[in-house]
Amino acid sequence: MNDNLLRIRACGRDIILIGTAHVSKESIAEVDRVIREERPGLVCVELDEARYASISEKDNWEKLNVTRVFREGKGFLLIANLVLSGFQRRLGNELGVKPGEEMKTAVSTAKEMGIPFVFCDREVQTTLRRAWARCGLWNKSKLLASLLSGAFTTEKLGQAEIENLKKRSELDGMMSELADYLPPVKETLIDERDRYLAAKIWTAVTAMKDGKTAAEEADGKNAPDKAAAVVGAGHLAGIKVHLENMAAGREDSDVSELDLIPPRSPLSRASGWIVPVLIVALVAAGFLRSGAGVSLAMILRWCLWNGSLAALGSLAALAHPLAVLVSFLGAPVATLSPFIGVGLFAGLTQAYMRKPRVEDAQNINEDITSIRGIYRNRILRALLVFFLAGLGGIAGNVISIPGLAGQLFK
Repeated sequence: MNDNLLRIRACGRDIILIGTAHVSKESIAEVDRVIREERPGLVCVELDEARYASISEKDNWEKLNVTRVFREGKGFLLIANLVLSGFQRRLGNELGVKPGEEMKTAVSTAKEMGIPFVFCDREVQTTLRRAWARCGLWNKSKLLASLLSGAFTTEKLGQAEIENLKKRSELDGMMSELADYLPPVKETLIDERDRYLAAKIWTAVTAMKDGKTAAEEADGKNAPDKAAAVVGAGHLAGIKVHLENMAAGREDSDVSELDLIPPRSPLSRASGWIVPVLIVALVAAGFLRSGAGVSLAMILRWCLWNGSLAALGSLAALAHPLAVLVSFLGAPVATLSPFIGVGLFAGLTQAYMRKPRVEDAQNINEDITSIRGIYRNRILRALLVFFLAGLGGIAGNVISIPGLAGQLFK
């Protein structure tokens, strides 16, 4: 019996759940075989429109405007997307399979046989933004560290690990580990997606027409009372439970709230003002306590720590000299406003001075898998400047604020 193939009777139709590993040759062959043998009237695929475009269109990254990404405040989202993509590609290289190939096979086989297909996954940006919203500062730091270490590790997989990956989706496995490491985001990374996928499959299946499809009319072999859903193996158990609950009337298939980004709490919105208010308060206290000389010395000390470490972050990314200067001068300004960050200034300057080339966009998926590739690729280098300059600015504030307080109470 194949543990990655489940059959459920719901909506008056048979739903065949095909569990896959996203970097498995066996999964690709099984998806094609099951669709051809079962000839369902509908195929549901664990993809969204954007992810399908990213794995099927060669020029998808060529459309990327990194300057607009920075201006729209989506730098961290792009980094997270690229890191996940790099993680998948590294595993795919070791297994000899392109990530998401089994999902592309499901679509191409459905097209060939004239079977309607639907994308049933939530946009990955929404998932990441919902997970990000659930994290406090410490958990956000852990999330970024875990993603980066998973993407850039040079450790080779053993044969046993490779065989295990063939039995499950590597992305689902990564998310499972993240959920254990970060309990606050487990609901978003795993539970919500199980429910979301099940609801979209349910909605698509209940909307199937009882009349014959074009392919069915042509050869009379497709089954309009049968649907297939191609999903990561790690989702099988959760999807099965949700579909059975929906069939029994115990659960609603409306998941529109899972597409919404939770609003920031008043405390979260106010937290952006804590550092600027604290710095201004310390400098003002220095002026009142000891006069303008002391307050000026405090301002200079803070600017030097804040600007120097931001500039050091840019230097670590081998940024253009002007981007390094902008990091130094912009860090204090960015600190006093919770709406902008020094990484924005530095990243924009780097992208302007070292304009991305067509080949940078074409090679981005390959370059993200190695440190050398990141430094070689101008798009990735701009993102690295954005990230490290911002990290340096934060470190500068962490160091300088206790120093200002100590200088105040000498």
